[in-house]
Amino acid sequence: MKAKTLFYCTECGNETAKWAGKCPACGAWNTIVEQPERPKGVGKGGSARVGLTRRRACPVTDLTADEEIRFPTGMGELDRVLGGGAVKGSLVLVGGAPGIGKATLMLQICNKLCEFSKVLYISGEESEQQLKLRARRLHVESQQLLVLSETNLGDVVESVNTEQPDVLIVDSIQTLYNDALDAAAGSVSQVKDCTMALMQVAKGQGITVFVIGHVNKEGSIAGPKVLEHMVDCVLYFEGDQHTSYRILRAAKNRFGATNEIGVFEMADDGLHEVDNPSQLMLSGRQENVSGTCVVATMEGTRPILAEVQGLASPSGLANPRRMATGFDNYRLSLLLAVLEKRAGYFFSTLDTYVNVVGGLRLDEPAVDLAVAIALITSLKDTVADSRTVAFGEIGLAGEIRAVSNIQARVNEAARLGFRRAIVPFDNLKGLKKTADFEIVGVKTVREAYAAAVPAEAKKA
Repeated sequence: MKAKTLFYCTECGNETAKWAGKCPACGAWNTIVEQPERPKGVGKGGSARVGLTRRRACPVTDLTADEEIRFPTGMGELDRVLGGGAVKGSLVLVGGAPGIGKATLMLQICNKLCEFSKVLYISGEESEQQLKLRARRLHVESQQLLVLSETNLGDVVESVNTEQPDVLIVDSIQTLYNDALDAAAGSVSQVKDCTMALMQVAKGQGITVFVIGHVNKEGSIAGPKVLEHMVDCVLYFEGDQHTSYRILRAAKNRFGATNEIGVFEMADDGLHEVDNPSQLMLSGRQENVSGTCVVATMEGTRPILAEVQGLASPSGLANPRRMATGFDNYRLSLLLAVLEKRAGYFFSTLDTYVNVVGGLRLDEPAVDLAVAIALITSLKDTVADSRTVAFGEIGLAGEIRAVSNIQARVNEAARLGFRRAIVPFDNLKGLKKTADFEIVGVKTVREAYAAAVPAEAKKA
């Protein structure tokens, strides 16, 4: 008898009986793929429940949640992103581009974890000998670190039941497969089933599981989108392979703040933590140059100062370029429209570029004001004060709107030696001021530009 097939959406994981160009569940186009139907007698968990005992429900009042369930990983930046450390029984997904340093990060934390726990490292991409070479380079030597080169899910679960580790690391989820399913490793059904099995292992046995996942060309985790919904934490390892700096960002965290970041520097002997990211982002900054402005942004609970560069140059194209690195392109187009319509700065015939120095990606609206000042100073060929930071959201009417965490931003700027901050006028109320730090409240883009450029302030 011919095997039946089902169709899966790679975005949401919805199953349908026939192919369609548009997913009926999430509405995404061209995401339906064909997969063989599960054999009869095999549940959705496949071999996921091997070695697990059935548990009974109990009242929520009888549950315990002490602080002891959270433990440090040995890397302060990773603990920050996780919300203060890893949680027992949690499933953490770490994604990133090939060669960015995901496996290096995971193997490095083993050195500290092995001081008080047993760690089982499962590699589906490297042999035990290759893992040994990597561990030797990273100075990871411990009898508590067990390594296994395996891709079969059943063998992995069996090894977990035998060794009873405290921490399980799997590299990577796309290499695991359940032989009960008639599908290739890395397919939608295999990734879903293997992730579900690891989640049951984590919850059922109280094991902290770190899973490495590859990313596609769009920058998201390869496989079904539902994968990110299944896990407890989703961490993205970002950075340019041609530079030494790496940023670990929390896109989802059930046990802490989201969008928290950790900063690392890649060296020959592994990853080194960067304790002062603001100083790193501002290193090498040139003064007395047009088209630059420093912004105080919030990454999770941490204020970080970063340099925003803007460039406006004459264009020979019918449609001038609008390009941004580390900043949203659509947000850039919106700001340019507001600057022309509401402030009288014309960019319609100019190529416009925005760059955030240091590889950081800034998504919060508070960056708008710094981007606008950088672009205007490039347009006017003027120089903004190098000891001034600016932050604020720009509305469609050209107004400067209030932002959150104003005190933390100002304190970070003062700590790094800046002398002035341009902030939304509505944020002045309740703001603690110091004698050696000036705070200028502005209501419009023109006021902000005049405050940022000393020469323009004298004209006014």
